[in-house]
Amino acid sequence: MTASARGPALPAGQLAAVRLLLSDCDGVLTDAGVLYSERGEEMTRFSRRDGMGVERLRTAGIETGIVSREDSPIAARRAERLRLREIHLGVADKLPAIAAIAERLGLALEQVAFIGDDLQDLEALRSVGVSACPADAEPAVRDAVHFVASRRGGHGAFREFAELILAARQQEPEAPRGRDASLHLLPGPRRRWLRVGQRAIGDGEPVYVIAEVGINHNGSVEIAKKLIDGAVASGCACVKFQKRTPEVCVPPEQQALERDTPWGRMTYLEYRQRVEFNFAQYAEIDRYCRDRGIAWTASCWDQPSVDFIAAFDPPFIKVASATLTDHALLTKLRGVGKPLMLSTGMSTMEEIDAAVGVVGVDSLLIAHATSTYPCPPVELNLRTILTLRDRFDGVPVGYSGHETGLATTYAAVALGAAFVERHITLDRSMWGSDQAASVEIVGLMRLMRDLRDIEQALGDGVKRVYQSELGAMRRLRRTAAAPLEAAAQA
Repeated sequence: MTASARGPALPAGQLAAVRLLLSDCDGVLTDAGVLYSERGEEMTRFSRRDGMGVERLRTAGIETGIVSREDSPIAARRAERLRLREIHLGVADKLPAIAAIAERLGLALEQVAFIGDDLQDLEALRSVGVSACPADAEPAVRDAVHFVASRRGGHGAFREFAELILAARQQEPEAPRGRDASLHLLPGPRRRWLRVGQRAIGDGEPVYVIAEVGINHNGSVEIAKKLIDGAVASGCACVKFQKRTPEVCVPPEQQALERDTPWGRMTYLEYRQRVEFNFAQYAEIDRYCRDRGIAWTASCWDQPSVDFIAAFDPPFIKVASATLTDHALLTKLRGVGKPLMLSTGMSTMEEIDAAVGVVGVDSLLIAHATSTYPCPPVELNLRTILTLRDRFDGVPVGYSGHETGLATTYAAVALGAAFVERHITLDRSMWGSDQAASVEIVGLMRLMRDLRDIEQALGDGVKRVYQSELGAMRRLRRTAAAPLEAAAQA
């Protein structure tokens, strides 16, 4: 593997400084040739070799991503499975997108590498620290980049470039100094940002809103669908359920206890089984959510439930507050390879530290919560959001609320919550333990509307004079030279 003789010389030490490798999709990570199924559907071929390159870079602490004009759901699914941090499809102008990604991650452009293959990639290729292309790239691209791979796009070119970067890091283990100091990560706290499915959660992103269906469906798929429809109409990013294996989760001494339910008097175990969806019912929910373009996930309360939910490939899995101290379950969840959302209700800081020690911080979201249903405002303790942000640098922190009303959820966002989760219901008077602490659909719509207003109102903290102020400034501004004249005009 050698750098192209026709392109610019590869800057000394620049490869070792790379912290983010971005790629075009069509023609680089995928085969540029178009394949068709027996039904005439366009298909995309991906290289397993390139996928291994992504994994090896991740192990070395180098993030990867796609910035592509292509907007293919197949490519998006493949990118999710590869656990790429950045997935930006349908991008017409790549350089501004790459610059924005670098800024959000606290990187200089010199720390970014990009591999592309056509003329639309030229501007981006000329602006990043290190550029590359596959062997079958456009001639003008091959002339412009630092490195031309020996393999074609979709046949291992990405992996080849990845190995070049990894080899350079092994040869130059220490960070560059002196003139290359600008290649270091920018100082200050790490950016709080995590890719979750097709969305991102964290700094610079809209608040990610999760509509918690939980068990408010009362065992009815039709009620669940109505709640999903309400979440979609409100603009939520995700709906969440709860998955238990009743025979595992219900203590033996409670299984035979009887209780009154809308379906008659039955044992507690029978009740828990009555409100649990089976695989076919969750498959129906999965199809329903996909058809309506909303993500869904669940909290897994036991180890069999982890395998059950993982089969549906959710964007993340939630750790319920009640299971935060179940380290065996946490280890099982970590093994799925999905981002985890750790809810912290009924937990001490020492217990939270121990849980984070089990699951790690690389693909973690932490939710402040108080496990009282409904929770009085005096016990919400929203400033804990700030405490968790300070304690777990780089981890997006959000809020899981169980209170009545919306005002305190607004306050959580103003304090910096990157995501919020609220239980939803069709009617707070419905039967069920969580209904009273839930938000009806009309309230959910109001919540989403007001949260977006709050996001805009918070701004970026940079003091500026707005165009709309200029008229008032001309009429009302008092200066040291003429304070009385300005006052008279007012």
